Amino acid sequence: MIFEVTPSQTVGPYFAIGVPFPGGNLIVPDGTPGQIRIAGSIYDGHNEPIPDHVIEFWQPDGDGHFADICGYGEQSTLPGFRGFGRYGIEDGDGSYEIVTVKPGRVPGPNNGPLQAPHIDVTLMARGMLHRVVTRIYFEDEAQANAEDPVLASVPASRRDTLIASATPDGYRFDIHLQGHGETVFFDI
Repeated sequence: MIFEVTPSQTVGPYFAIGVPFPGGNLIVPDGTPGQIRIAGSIYDGHNEPIPDHVIEFWQPDGDGHFADICGYGEQSTLPGFRGFGRYGIEDGDGSYEIVTVKPGRVPGPNNGPLQAPHIDVTLMARGMLHRVVTRIYFEDEAQANAEDPVLASVPASRRDTLIASATPDGYRFDIHLQGHGETVFFDI
């Protein structure tokens, strides 16, 4: 017997059960030379913080090398570099923070032009049927951002929703799921 496809269900609020892990927000060990902090908040369509969410990050190291062992380019030699981070909370204030290094440039799709330094982001939150995917670019990488093929595919009027602002110890990147200033999400 073949069964009908069941409808999607919301992805939470069950984030504290088995998803977050100790030190999950540390893409590099705290104290790594050149480390930065990226902090921000997740907002709903009414500009209210979302208290329960899971946000994941994936990136290369400062030389553009990944931490994986699957043969995607040269493997990172940065001590303790995971290339992956996860921050999740079930009853928070909508904020997140990661400790990482600024990523290096990597080739574009199909070994195309170099992409600007960026971090890939996946977000799941209460009330959402599917995850959303976005990127964090950096405001102090203007030349690289202008050359990035993925960023160039985004309408110019919306690109600023993908750009993290510099702070004294790193960057700020807020994510707006809907409404004014809605973050650009990629269909992958």
